[in-house]
Amino acid sequence: MMNMNRRDLCVALSSIAAVAASWPAEGQTTPAATGATSALTEPVLSAQRAYPFDQLPVKKGPNGESRAVVNGVLPTGEAVEVHETTLLPGHMPHPPHKHRHSEFMMIREGTVEFDNDGKFERVGPGSVIFAASNVMHGLKNVGETNANYFVIAIGRESVVLPV
Repeated sequence: MMNMNRRDLCVALSSIAAVAASWPAEGQTTPAATGATSALTEPVLSAQRAYPFDQLPVKKGPNGESRAVVNGVLPTGEAVEVHETTLLPGHMPHPPHKHRHSEFMMIREGTVEFDNDGKFERVGPGSVIFAASNVMHGLKNVGETNANYFVIAIGRESVVLPV
C-alpha cells in the first residue's frame, strides 16, 4: 500500500464527505416512493407572479379544505411550499408531528391552539406561528367557526436512496 501525505488524505476525506452528504438519513423515503419530486425536477421560482385566491386548486378533506399556492425552489436553493387551509371547528389537519423543514403559519381567521412541543398556545387572526425543524408541533381549531391560515414551509425532507 502506498503512503498518503496530508494533502492526499484531505482530498480523500473531502470526496468521502461529499458522497456521504448526498446520501439521505436512514429511515426516510425516496421521492419516488412518496410521489414527491426531487430537487432536480422541482420548478425554480425565479419569475414574479400573483396567485389569485379564487384560482387556487381546492382539495377537500374530512377536516376542511386546502388550496395549494406554490411548490418549488428559490434561485438561492431553498425549497418553498405555500398553501392555505380552512380548518373546521374542533378539527386538526393531522396529529402532532415533526419534520425536517420549518414552517410559518399565518392565521387569517378563527382561533387555533398551537401544540408547541407539548406546550399549548391559543392564537387568533393576525398571529404568526413558527414550527422549527425537527420539533413536535400540531394545530387544532378551538373556535366555533372555521379557521383559515396560510402555511409557508421552507426546506425539504431528506430522501433515502434504495439499498
